[in-house]
Amino acid sequence: MPPLAGAFEQRLDALALPLAVILPGGRRLGRADAAVTLRLNDLASLGHLVTGQIGKVGEDYVEGRMEFEGGVRELMALAAELMPGDPTRSEGAPPPFSWLRQFAQIAKSRSRHQIDTDAKQVQFHYDVSDEFYGLWLDPKRVYSCAYYREADMSVAEAQEAKLEHICAKLMLKPGERFLDIGAGWGGLLLWAAEHFGVQAQGITLSRNQHAHVNRLIEERGLGGRVKMDLLDYRLLPESAPFDKIASIGMFEHVGRAQLPDYFAKIGRLLVPGGLLLNHGITAGGTKNTQLGSGLGDFIERYIFPGGELLHVSHVLEVTEEQGLEAVDVESLRPHYAKTLWAWSDALEAQLDAARALTSDAVVRAYRLYLAGSAMCFERGWLSLHQMLAARRGGQVETGAMRGAQSEYPFNRGYMYPPREPR
Repeated sequence: MPPLAGAFEQRLDALALPLAVILPGGRRLGRADAAVTLRLNDLASLGHLVTGQIGKVGEDYVEGRMEFEGGVRELMALAAELMPGDPTRSEGAPPPFSWLRQFAQIAKSRSRHQIDTDAKQVQFHYDVSDEFYGLWLDPKRVYSCAYYREADMSVAEAQEAKLEHICAKLMLKPGERFLDIGAGWGGLLLWAAEHFGVQAQGITLSRNQHAHVNRLIEERGLGGRVKMDLLDYRLLPESAPFDKIASIGMFEHVGRAQLPDYFAKIGRLLVPGGLLLNHGITAGGTKNTQLGSGLGDFIERYIFPGGELLHVSHVLEVTEEQGLEAVDVESLRPHYAKTLWAWSDALEAQLDAARALTSDAVVRAYRLYLAGSAMCFERGWLSLHQMLAARRGGQVETGAMRGAQSEYPFNRGYMYPPREPR
Protein backbone atom coordinates (compact mmCIF):
# COMPACT_ATOMS: atom_id res chain seq x y z
CA MET A 1 0.00 0.00 0.00
CA PRO A 2 1.42 3.46 -0.87
CA PRO A 3 2.63 5.43 2.20
CA LEU A 4 0.11 8.16 1.40
CA ALA A 5 -2.70 5.67 1.72
CA GLY A 6 -1.72 4.70 5.25
CA ALA A 7 -1.67 8.32 6.39
CA PHE A 8 -4.97 9.06 4.68
CA GLU A 9 -6.67 6.03 6.23
CA GLN A 10 -6.21 7.62 9.66
CA ARG A 11 -7.78 10.83 8.37
CA LEU A 12 -10.82 8.92 7.10
CA ASP A 13 -11.65 7.75 10.61
CA ALA A 14 -11.92 11.35 11.84
CA LEU A 15 -14.41 12.54 9.21
CA ALA A 16 -17.94 13.40 10.34
CA LEU A 17 -19.38 11.58 7.32
CA PRO A 18 -17.98 8.14 6.45
CA LEU A 19 -15.92 8.17 3.24
CA ALA A 20 -14.45 5.19 1.40
CA VAL A 21 -11.68 5.34 -1.19
CA ILE A 22 -10.91 2.52 -3.61
CA LEU A 23 -7.34 2.67 -4.90
CA PRO A 24 -6.37 1.83 -8.52
CA GLY A 25 -5.30 -1.69 -7.49
CA GLY A 26 -8.66 -2.38 -5.84
CA ARG A 27 -7.68 -1.86 -2.18
CA ARG A 28 -10.44 -0.20 -0.19
CA LEU A 29 -9.83 2.41 2.50
CA GLY A 30 -12.50 3.57 4.92
CA ARG A 31 -15.71 2.20 6.35
CA ALA A 32 -18.08 -0.24 4.70
CA ASP A 33 -21.08 2.03 5.45
CA ALA A 34 -19.59 5.01 3.59
CA ALA A 35 -21.93 7.82 2.55
CA VAL A 36 -19.64 8.48 -0.42
CA THR A 37 -17.22 6.15 -2.19
CA LEU A 38 -14.44 7.49 -4.41
CA ARG A 39 -12.97 5.11 -6.97
CA LEU A 40 -9.53 6.28 -8.08
CA ASN A 41 -8.30 5.39 -11.56
CA ASP A 42 -5.03 7.27 -11.08
CA LEU A 43 -2.90 7.23 -7.95
CA ALA A 44 -2.18 10.97 -8.33
CA SER A 45 -5.76 11.58 -7.20
CA LEU A 46 -4.85 10.18 -3.79
CA GLY A 47 -2.23 12.89 -3.40
CA HIS A 48 -4.84 15.54 -4.20
CA LEU A 49 -7.16 14.11 -1.55
CA VAL A 50 -4.46 13.88 1.11
CA THR A 51 -3.33 17.50 0.56
CA GLY A 52 -6.87 18.87 0.36
CA GLN A 53 -6.51 20.14 -3.23
CA ILE A 54 -10.24 19.90 -3.79
CA GLY A 55 -10.09 21.73 -7.11
CA LYS A 56 -7.68 19.09 -8.40
CA VAL A 57 -9.96 16.34 -7.09
CA GLY A 58 -12.76 17.93 -9.08
CA GLU A 59 -10.55 18.05 -12.16
CA ASP A 60 -9.77 14.35 -11.69
CA TYR A 61 -13.50 13.61 -11.72
CA VAL A 62 -14.21 15.73 -14.80
CA GLU A 63 -11.32 14.12 -16.70
CA GLY A 64 -12.37 10.59 -15.73
CA ARG A 65 -9.47 9.84 -13.40
CA MET A 66 -11.92 9.36 -10.52
CA GLU A 67 -15.54 8.30 -10.03
CA PHE A 68 -17.83 8.73 -7.07
CA GLU A 69 -20.87 6.95 -5.68
CA GLY A 70 -23.27 8.77 -3.37
CA GLY A 71 -25.11 12.09 -3.28
CA VAL A 72 -23.54 15.40 -4.28
CA ARG A 73 -24.63 17.03 -1.01
CA GLU A 74 -22.69 14.45 0.97
CA LEU A 75 -19.77 14.76 -1.44
CA MET A 76 -19.60 18.51 -0.83
CA ALA A 77 -19.80 18.13 2.94
CA LEU A 78 -16.79 15.81 2.75
CA ALA A 79 -14.96 18.18 0.41
CA ALA A 80 -15.33 20.95 2.97
CA GLU A 81 -13.87 18.68 5.67
CA LEU A 82 -10.90 17.71 3.52
CA MET A 83 -9.86 21.29 2.79
CA PRO A 84 -6.86 22.49 4.79
CA GLY A 85 -8.62 25.70 5.87
CA ASP A 86 -10.90 28.58 4.95
CA PRO A 87 -10.58 29.01 1.15
CA THR A 88 -11.24 32.76 1.44
CA ARG A 89 -8.03 33.36 3.40
CA SER A 90 -4.53 33.29 1.94
CA GLU A 91 -2.09 30.95 3.63
CA GLY A 92 1.07 32.30 5.26
CA ALA A 93 2.52 35.78 5.19
CA PRO A 94 2.02 38.21 2.32
CA PRO A 95 4.52 37.50 -0.48
CA PRO A 96 7.52 39.81 -0.92
CA PHE A 97 7.09 42.65 -3.40
CA SER A 98 3.29 42.36 -3.03
CA TRP A 99 2.90 45.64 -4.93
CA LEU A 100 4.60 43.97 -7.89
CA ARG A 101 2.24 41.02 -7.64
CA GLN A 102 -0.76 43.35 -7.53
CA PHE A 103 0.51 45.17 -10.60
CA ALA A 104 0.88 41.84 -12.42
CA GLN A 105 -2.67 40.83 -11.41
CA ILE A 106 -4.11 44.09 -12.75
CA ALA A 107 -2.16 43.73 -15.99
CA LYS A 108 -3.42 40.15 -16.36
CA SER A 109 -6.98 41.23 -15.64
CA ARG A 110 -6.82 43.98 -18.23
CA SER A 111 -5.38 41.72 -20.92
CA ARG A 112 -8.03 39.06 -20.31
CA HIS A 113 -10.97 41.43 -20.57
CA GLN A 114 -10.73 42.91 -24.02
CA ILE A 115 -13.75 42.90 -26.33
CA ASP A 116 -12.70 39.81 -28.27
CA THR A 117 -11.59 37.78 -25.24
CA ASP A 118 -14.70 38.62 -23.22
CA ALA A 119 -16.90 37.41 -26.07
CA LYS A 120 -15.04 34.09 -26.25
CA GLN A 121 -15.18 33.61 -22.49
CA VAL A 122 -18.90 34.32 -22.29
CA GLN A 123 -19.63 32.01 -25.22
CA PHE A 124 -17.54 29.25 -23.61
CA HIS A 125 -19.97 29.20 -20.70
CA TYR A 126 -23.36 30.25 -22.03
CA ASP A 127 -23.30 28.63 -25.45
CA VAL A 128 -22.84 25.08 -24.16
CA SER A 129 -26.43 24.16 -25.05
CA ASP A 130 -29.69 26.01 -24.48
CA GLU A 131 -31.47 22.71 -23.98
CA PHE A 132 -28.94 21.64 -21.36
CA TYR A 133 -29.60 24.76 -19.31
CA GLY A 134 -33.31 24.29 -19.87
CA LEU A 135 -33.16 20.93 -18.07
CA TRP A 136 -32.37 22.45 -14.69
CA LEU A 137 -33.26 26.15 -14.83
CA ASP A 138 -36.80 27.48 -14.36
CA PRO A 139 -39.01 27.88 -17.47
CA LYS A 140 -37.80 31.49 -17.96
CA ARG A 141 -34.18 30.31 -17.72
CA VAL A 142 -33.31 32.96 -15.14
CA TYR A 143 -29.67 32.11 -14.45
CA SER A 144 -29.00 34.14 -11.31
CA CYS A 145 -29.87 34.11 -7.61
CA ALA A 146 -33.59 33.72 -6.91
CA TYR A 147 -35.42 35.60 -4.16
CA TYR A 148 -37.32 33.31 -1.76
CA ARG A 149 -39.79 35.85 -0.48
CA GLU A 150 -41.67 32.90 1.02
CA ALA A 151 -39.73 29.92 2.33
CA ASP A 152 -41.85 27.33 0.53
CA MET A 153 -41.56 28.87 -2.94
CA SER A 154 -40.45 26.74 -5.87
CA VAL A 155 -37.38 27.99 -7.71
CA ALA A 156 -39.64 29.18 -10.57
CA GLU A 157 -41.77 31.20 -8.12
CA ALA A 158 -38.67 32.57 -6.42
CA GLN A 159 -37.22 33.68 -9.75
CA GLU A 160 -40.40 35.59 -10.55
CA ALA A 161 -40.22 37.12 -7.07
CA LYS A 162 -36.63 38.17 -7.86
CA LEU A 163 -37.65 39.80 -11.14
CA GLU A 164 -40.42 41.66 -9.33
CA HIS A 165 -38.02 42.64 -6.53
CA ILE A 166 -35.53 44.12 -9.01
CA CYS A 167 -38.19 46.02 -10.92
CA ALA A 168 -39.65 47.37 -7.68
CA LYS A 169 -36.25 48.52 -6.46
CA LEU A 170 -35.69 50.32 -9.76
CA MET A 171 -39.18 51.90 -9.54
CA LEU A 172 -39.82 51.07 -13.20
CA LYS A 173 -42.66 53.03 -14.83
CA PRO A 174 -44.46 52.78 -18.17
CA GLY A 175 -42.57 54.45 -20.99
CA GLU A 176 -39.21 54.58 -19.20
CA ARG A 177 -36.12 53.49 -21.10
CA PHE A 178 -34.66 50.42 -19.38
CA LEU A 179 -31.33 48.71 -20.16
CA ASP A 180 -30.42 45.18 -19.07
CA ILE A 181 -26.65 44.57 -19.41
CA GLY A 182 -25.96 40.86 -19.79
CA ALA A 183 -29.63 40.05 -20.30
CA GLY A 184 -29.23 36.26 -20.45
CA TRP A 185 -32.27 34.42 -21.78
CA GLY A 186 -34.40 37.52 -21.37
CA GLY A 187 -36.26 36.84 -18.13
CA LEU A 188 -35.86 40.32 -16.62
CA LEU A 189 -36.01 42.10 -19.97
CA LEU A 190 -39.39 40.62 -20.89
CA TRP A 191 -40.77 40.84 -17.34
CA ALA A 192 -39.99 44.56 -17.18
CA ALA A 193 -41.64 45.19 -20.55
CA GLU A 194 -44.75 43.07 -19.98
CA HIS A 195 -45.40 43.91 -16.31
CA PHE A 196 -44.06 47.47 -16.02
CA GLY A 197 -44.55 48.84 -19.55
CA VAL A 198 -40.96 50.01 -20.11
CA GLN A 199 -39.11 50.38 -23.39
CA ALA A 200 -36.52 47.68 -22.83
CA GLN A 201 -33.15 47.02 -24.40
CA GLY A 202 -30.89 44.10 -23.55
CA ILE A 203 -27.39 43.15 -24.60
CA THR A 204 -25.48 39.87 -24.46
CA LEU A 205 -22.32 38.33 -25.89
CA SER A 206 -23.92 34.89 -26.15
CA ARG A 207 -25.13 33.99 -29.64
CA ASN A 208 -27.50 31.37 -28.26
CA GLN A 209 -29.10 33.79 -25.80
CA HIS A 210 -29.38 36.51 -28.46
CA ALA A 211 -31.23 34.18 -30.82
CA HIS A 212 -33.46 32.80 -28.06
CA VAL A 213 -34.60 36.21 -26.79
CA ASN A 214 -35.28 37.55 -30.25
CA ARG A 215 -37.50 34.53 -30.92
CA LEU A 216 -39.44 35.31 -27.73
CA ILE A 217 -39.76 38.98 -28.69
CA GLU A 218 -41.29 38.00 -32.02
CA GLU A 219 -43.57 35.32 -30.53
CA ARG A 220 -44.95 37.76 -27.94
CA GLY A 221 -45.39 40.65 -30.31
CA LEU A 222 -42.97 42.89 -28.40
CA GLY A 223 -40.96 44.07 -31.39
CA GLY A 224 -41.82 47.73 -30.84
CA ARG A 225 -41.04 47.70 -27.11
CA VAL A 226 -38.16 45.27 -26.58
CA LYS A 227 -34.80 45.03 -28.32
CA MET A 228 -32.01 42.50 -27.78
CA ASP A 229 -28.55 43.09 -29.26
CA LEU A 230 -25.43 40.97 -29.57
CA LEU A 231 -23.15 43.70 -28.29
CA ASP A 232 -20.34 44.45 -25.85
CA TYR A 233 -21.26 47.03 -23.21
CA ARG A 234 -18.29 49.16 -24.28
CA LEU A 235 -19.86 49.67 -27.69
CA LEU A 236 -23.28 50.90 -26.48
CA PRO A 237 -24.12 54.35 -27.88
CA GLU A 238 -24.42 57.06 -25.23
CA SER A 239 -26.52 59.52 -27.21
CA ALA A 240 -29.85 58.46 -25.62
CA PRO A 241 -29.34 57.71 -21.90
CA PHE A 242 -31.56 55.29 -20.01
CA ASP A 243 -33.82 56.02 -17.05
CA LYS A 244 -32.96 52.74 -15.32
CA ILE A 245 -30.23 50.12 -15.79
CA ALA A 246 -29.87 46.58 -14.46
CA SER A 247 -26.58 44.68 -14.36
CA ILE A 248 -27.43 41.15 -13.19
CA GLY A 249 -24.62 38.63 -12.84
CA MET A 250 -22.48 40.79 -15.08
CA PHE A 251 -19.73 42.59 -13.19
CA GLU A 252 -18.13 39.24 -12.23
CA HIS A 253 -17.16 38.93 -15.91
CA VAL A 254 -15.84 42.48 -16.22
CA GLY A 255 -12.63 42.04 -14.26
CA ARG A 256 -11.05 44.14 -11.52
CA ALA A 257 -8.96 46.20 -13.97
CA GLN A 258 -11.97 47.13 -16.11
CA LEU A 259 -14.41 47.77 -13.26
CA PRO A 260 -13.86 51.57 -13.12
CA ASP A 261 -14.44 51.84 -16.87
CA TYR A 262 -17.52 49.62 -16.58
CA PHE A 263 -19.25 51.77 -13.99
CA ALA A 264 -18.10 54.97 -15.67
CA LYS A 265 -19.80 53.72 -18.83
CA ILE A 266 -22.98 52.95 -16.89
CA GLY A 267 -22.88 56.44 -15.39
CA ARG A 268 -22.77 57.97 -18.86
CA LEU A 269 -25.63 55.71 -19.97
CA LEU A 270 -27.88 56.87 -17.09
CA VAL A 271 -29.94 60.02 -17.08
CA PRO A 272 -29.26 62.41 -14.17
CA GLY A 273 -31.26 61.06 -11.23
CA GLY A 274 -31.46 57.57 -12.81
CA LEU A 275 -31.01 54.30 -10.94
CA LEU A 276 -28.73 51.28 -11.37
CA LEU A 277 -29.40 47.85 -9.86
CA ASN A 278 -26.11 45.94 -9.74
CA HIS A 279 -26.62 42.31 -8.71
CA GLY A 280 -23.76 39.84 -8.57
CA ILE A 281 -21.52 37.34 -6.81
CA THR A 282 -19.07 38.86 -4.35
CA ALA A 283 -16.10 37.43 -2.47
CA GLY A 284 -16.55 36.05 1.01
CA GLY A 285 -13.15 37.38 2.05
CA THR A 286 -11.80 40.90 1.66
CA LYS A 287 -8.43 39.94 0.16
CA ASN A 288 -8.92 36.87 -2.01
CA THR A 289 -9.34 37.23 -5.77
CA GLN A 290 -10.47 33.61 -6.06
CA LEU A 291 -11.22 30.68 -3.75
CA GLY A 292 -8.33 28.62 -2.42
CA SER A 293 -7.80 24.84 -2.30
CA GLY A 294 -7.93 24.92 -6.10
CA LEU A 295 -11.65 25.81 -6.21
CA GLY A 296 -11.02 29.01 -8.14
CA ASP A 297 -8.77 27.22 -10.63
CA PHE A 298 -11.51 24.63 -11.25
CA ILE A 299 -14.10 27.33 -11.96
CA GLU A 300 -11.65 29.15 -14.23
CA ARG A 301 -10.90 26.04 -16.27
CA TYR A 302 -14.31 24.44 -16.61
CA ILE A 303 -17.02 27.01 -15.89
CA PHE A 304 -16.25 30.76 -15.98
CA PRO A 305 -12.95 31.57 -17.68
CA GLY A 306 -12.01 35.14 -16.87
CA GLY A 307 -14.30 35.44 -13.86
CA GLU A 308 -12.92 37.43 -10.92
CA LEU A 309 -14.09 37.63 -7.32
CA LEU A 310 -14.43 41.09 -5.79
CA HIS A 311 -15.54 41.98 -2.28
CA VAL A 312 -18.67 44.10 -2.04
CA SER A 313 -16.67 46.85 -0.33
CA HIS A 314 -14.41 47.17 -3.36
CA VAL A 315 -17.36 47.23 -5.78
CA LEU A 316 -19.03 49.99 -3.77
CA GLU A 317 -15.78 51.95 -3.66
CA VAL A 318 -15.49 51.81 -7.45
CA THR A 319 -19.13 52.77 -8.08
CA GLU A 320 -18.78 55.79 -5.77
CA GLU A 321 -15.58 56.86 -7.50
CA GLN A 322 -17.47 56.80 -10.80
CA GLY A 323 -20.22 59.11 -9.54
CA LEU A 324 -22.79 56.44 -8.65
CA GLU A 325 -24.10 56.82 -5.11
CA ALA A 326 -24.90 53.58 -3.29
CA VAL A 327 -28.37 54.08 -1.82
CA ASP A 328 -29.24 50.51 -0.83
CA VAL A 329 -27.27 47.27 -0.39
CA GLU A 330 -28.90 43.89 0.27
CA SER A 331 -27.25 40.51 0.75
CA LEU A 332 -29.07 37.50 -0.69
CA ARG A 333 -26.31 34.98 0.12
CA PRO A 334 -28.45 32.11 1.52
CA HIS A 335 -30.98 32.69 -1.26
CA TYR A 336 -28.28 31.75 -3.76
CA ALA A 337 -27.39 28.61 -1.83
CA LYS A 338 -31.04 27.54 -2.00
CA THR A 339 -31.23 28.45 -5.70
CA LEU A 340 -28.12 26.43 -6.52
CA TRP A 341 -29.34 23.40 -4.61
CA ALA A 342 -32.59 23.57 -6.58
CA TRP A 343 -30.60 23.65 -9.83
CA SER A 344 -28.35 20.86 -8.61
CA ASP A 345 -31.29 18.65 -7.64
CA ALA A 346 -32.88 19.25 -11.06
CA LEU A 347 -29.68 18.30 -12.88
CA GLU A 348 -29.10 15.22 -10.71
CA ALA A 349 -32.61 14.01 -11.57
CA GLN A 350 -31.89 14.18 -15.32
CA LEU A 351 -28.28 13.10 -15.80
CA ASP A 352 -28.99 10.80 -18.75
CA ALA A 353 -30.92 13.53 -20.55
CA ALA A 354 -28.10 15.99 -19.83
CA ARG A 355 -25.48 13.65 -21.30
CA ALA A 356 -27.58 13.36 -24.46
CA LEU A 357 -27.40 17.15 -24.91
CA THR A 358 -23.73 17.83 -24.20
CA SER A 359 -20.49 16.04 -23.38
CA ASP A 360 -20.04 13.85 -20.34
CA ALA A 361 -17.21 16.14 -19.19
CA VAL A 362 -19.53 19.15 -19.18
CA VAL A 363 -22.15 17.27 -17.16
CA ARG A 364 -19.49 16.17 -14.67
CA ALA A 365 -18.18 19.74 -14.34
CA TYR A 366 -21.64 21.19 -13.76
CA ARG A 367 -22.53 18.56 -11.16
CA LEU A 368 -19.58 19.75 -9.10
CA TYR A 369 -20.02 23.43 -9.96
CA LEU A 370 -23.68 23.66 -8.90
CA ALA A 371 -23.35 21.63 -5.71
CA GLY A 372 -19.96 23.11 -4.83
CA SER A 373 -21.21 26.67 -5.32
CA ALA A 374 -24.25 25.96 -3.13
CA MET A 375 -21.88 24.78 -0.40
CA CYS A 376 -19.72 27.89 -0.77
CA PHE A 377 -22.69 30.24 -0.40
CA GLU A 378 -23.99 28.30 2.61
CA ARG A 379 -20.63 28.59 4.36
CA GLY A 380 -20.07 32.26 3.49
CA TRP A 381 -17.10 31.63 1.18
CA LEU A 382 -19.08 33.35 -1.56
CA SER A 383 -21.77 36.00 -1.24
CA LEU A 384 -24.38 37.72 -3.38
CA HIS A 385 -25.29 41.39 -3.17
CA GLN A 386 -27.83 43.65 -4.80
CA MET A 387 -26.45 47.17 -4.87
CA LEU A 388 -28.82 49.96 -5.83
CA ALA A 389 -27.05 53.14 -6.94
CA ALA A 390 -28.16 56.53 -8.21
CA ARG A 391 -26.59 59.08 -10.52
CA ARG A 392 -27.17 62.29 -8.60
CA GLY A 393 -28.77 64.98 -10.74
CA GLY A 394 -27.00 67.90 -9.07
CA GLN A 395 -30.16 69.82 -8.14
CA VAL A 396 -30.66 69.86 -4.37
CA GLU A 397 -34.36 70.68 -4.72
CA THR A 398 -35.20 67.58 -6.82
CA GLY A 399 -36.38 64.24 -5.55
CA ALA A 400 -38.78 62.88 -2.95
CA MET A 401 -37.04 64.89 -0.25
CA ARG A 402 -34.65 67.81 -0.33
CA GLY A 403 -31.16 66.68 -1.26
CA ALA A 404 -32.22 63.35 -2.77
CA GLN A 405 -31.08 64.44 -6.26
CA SER A 406 -32.46 61.21 -7.74
CA GLU A 407 -35.61 59.18 -7.96
CA TYR A 408 -34.65 57.14 -4.91
CA PRO A 409 -36.99 58.11 -2.03
CA PHE A 410 -34.49 57.26 0.74
CA ASN A 411 -37.13 55.05 2.31
CA ARG A 412 -37.34 51.29 1.81
CA GLY A 413 -41.10 51.16 2.16
CA TYR A 414 -41.69 51.15 -1.58
CA MET A 415 -39.61 47.98 -2.07
CA TYR A 416 -41.74 45.71 0.09
CA PRO A 417 -45.50 45.25 0.44
CA PRO A 418 -46.91 46.61 3.70
CA ARG A 419 -47.18 44.06 6.47
CA GLU A 420 -50.67 42.92 7.39
CA PRO A 421 -51.70 44.02 10.90
CA ARG A 422 -51.90 41.22 13.45
